[in-house]
Amino acid sequence: MAVRVDLNISLDGFATTTDQTPEQPMGADWMRLVGAYIETKTMRERVFHDTSGEGTTGVDDSYARAYFDNIGAEIMGAGMFGLHNFPNDPDWKGWWGDEPPFRCPVFVLTHRKRPSIEMAGGTTFHFIDTTPAEALGKAVAVAGGKDVRIGGGPSTVQQFLKAGLVDRLHVAIVPILLGRGIRLWDDLRGLEAGYTVESETAESGVMHLTFGR
Repeated sequence: MAVRVDLNISLDGFATTTDQTPEQPMGADWMRLVGAYIETKTMRERVFHDTSGEGTTGVDDSYARAYFDNIGAEIMGAGMFGLHNFPNDPDWKGWWGDEPPFRCPVFVLTHRKRPSIEMAGGTTFHFIDTTPAEALGKAVAVAGGKDVRIGGGPSTVQQFLKAGLVDRLHVAIVPILLGRGIRLWDDLRGLEAGYTVESETAESGVMHLTFGR
């Protein structure tokens, strides 16, 4: 069992964007940040339910396949679920559609009490108000010996990194400059100590950097 993180970040280290508008709620920069991943065959199938067989099959796709491999439980922040955008809507079931791509128990860190939501495809969202270590304990208990993924966003990932709880950190560094947002690396000086670091560049120009124990 390993605790894993996978994030897309810009060349200057930002994992979020700040150009959202009512017309473009995700922002134009978000598509620049995740575009190479979205174009992979695996992501098109797993996230967008595209069964056409279209999509890239190179290095980016190999990391997309690894993203879903051997995951028994997931932990994410309230923002990744979407609670910040719909805080008072009891019927809000997240950004991920009727059949989310996780297909395992997902623990959402939030101060808001909400009943668990069972979705199609094997995903059940549980809403918990606890520490990273305690959340990890809950996830490990239901993961069946498989890995636990810390899904994001970057502020949640930082908490787990600072607590020394992450065994494998994979960042896809996209060659764009965002200039503002939430930087993954803030207050993580010396993070590389204790990890073996590997890198691989995809056909898209995205550099995949992996810190592993």
